[in-house]
Order: sequence, then C-alpha cells, then structure tokens
Amino acid sequence: MDKIHHETFLLDLGEGLRLRGDVRLAAEGEGLRPIVIFVHGFKSFKDWGFYPYVTERFAARGFYTVTFSFSCSGVNETDFDELDKFAVNTYSREQQDLGVLLQAIKENRLPMAESADLARIGLIGHSRGGANSVIFAGEHPEIGAVVTWNGTAYVDLFDQKFKDELQKNGVAYIPNTRTKQQMPISPVFYEDLEHNRERFDVIRIMQGLHTPVLALMAEQDGARLRRGFDELREHAPQHRYKIIRETGHTFGAVHPFAGSTPQLEEALSLSFDFLREKLG
Repeated sequence: MDKIHHETFLLDLGEGLRLRGDVRLAAEGEGLRPIVIFVHGFKSFKDWGFYPYVTERFAARGFYTVTFSFSCSGVNETDFDELDKFAVNTYSREQQDLGVLLQAIKENRLPMAESADLARIGLIGHSRGGANSVIFAGEHPEIGAVVTWNGTAYVDLFDQKFKDELQKNGVAYIPNTRTKQQMPISPVFYEDLEHNRERFDVIRIMQGLHTPVLALMAEQDGARLRRGFDELREHAPQHRYKIIRETGHTFGAVHPFAGSTPQLEEALSLSFDFLREKLG
C-alpha cells in the first residue's frame, strides 16, 4: 500500500464530551482531495476492525479520509471504557456530533486541511451509521453522496422484551459477546425517538433525498436489516442497491482486524467507484 499520512484530532464538545478522530491521506498526489467521512455503527468505534484498513485504502485512492468515534460511543481511549455515556447515547446526539465534525471540516480545523476539497464530501455509514448518514444528508445538502454498508432502515434497534425490561427497571442491557460486558441503555434512547419520529424516518428521507445513495447489503445479514433494505429499494428506487453474496454484517471482517475478505473488497470496490462517479 502507498505511504499514508495519518494524524489524529480531538474536538472538545464541553460537558465532558469529545470527538476523537483520525485523518488519513496519501503522501503522493497533489491538489484537493474529495472528503469521505466514515460513520461507525452501534457497539462500534473508529478503530474497530476494518475501519483503519478501509480508510487507508480510500486514502491510497486519492481521498481525504476521516474516521471518528461518536462522543457517546462508549469508547474514550480504550475498548468500551465509558459505558455511562453509551447508556445515554441517542440519534440526536450522533447527529449533533456529525454537525460539529462537518463544521470543523468547513473551518479547516482538521489535520492536513489544505488537502481537503470542501466542495466534495461523501459519507460511508455502517449499520446504524448508515441510518445516521442518510438522516444527516437529508438535512445537509453539502453532502454530495452517501454509501451505506448494511445500513438499518428502522432506527428502533430493540425488540419488545428489551423495551419491557427498560420500562420496568429504568435501564436495560445488551451483551457484548466480544468484551463480555453488559452494555446499558437508558430511557432517553426511546424518548429521543418519540420526539423525532418524522426526522428519523429513514424510508421517508430516502424517498425524497436528492443526494445519491448506494446501499450495500450482506446476503446473510439479519432478517430485520434485510427487510429494511428491501423496503428502501421498493419505496426509494431512484437510489442504487446491491447485495453482497455469501457474507454477514461485517463482510467477514473481525475485531481485532485479521485481514480482508473477498466480500469486503467487493464493498470497497463498489464504494470507490460510486464516490468517484458522484463526487468527481
């Protein structure tokens, strides 16, 4: 892989919240580079699994790449060391974080800003990050293109049993099978959804979204995600849709990263081509 410049950044949001992130850029090449922001999903963070790898691949192809962890992702500097913040995370909080990040990019406050083309900005969102990317693009016309990797069409992530537990106990837990942690969710998650039903209606947004979207879906992902993908394809046919065969939610990649897979490479290739076409 070509030599990649890599610099970190920290944006202080106040009240003990911060955005930690990374910018990667190929050492070779001149002129302004199109910007691609990677938006991680639920129970994830900027250094999870494939993110460093895929951002280096995009940087090598001439993009100014940005990864970051949401302020309430549950991760500060180590693996899920802020579960108190994870418990109160909401879509509204994540949309605010994206807004802060976009403003910092516009104000040239990220590393190597002299190479970033502010007229060409794209988003790639995985899982819940896909929903966040679509929502954000619907409110920010400066986003020129969106790619979703196994993005969710339904922002309510949990089943009725979980909701009953949350209502009864004031907190409910989801297991992290990798870290063996019980990760808390507080009622503010559902309060936020209740107050923003229309704003966070991904299907409605996609129907009217002028920003072009490429939606990639793993053939072996969960039934709920695949059902949402089919519904998006039915109700918003002006966008592009592609199924990646014989793989699951992370295209076969794991954390810690153990190497790429043919399916991850297919997702990368399709995403490269789409963003090159749409961002120029």
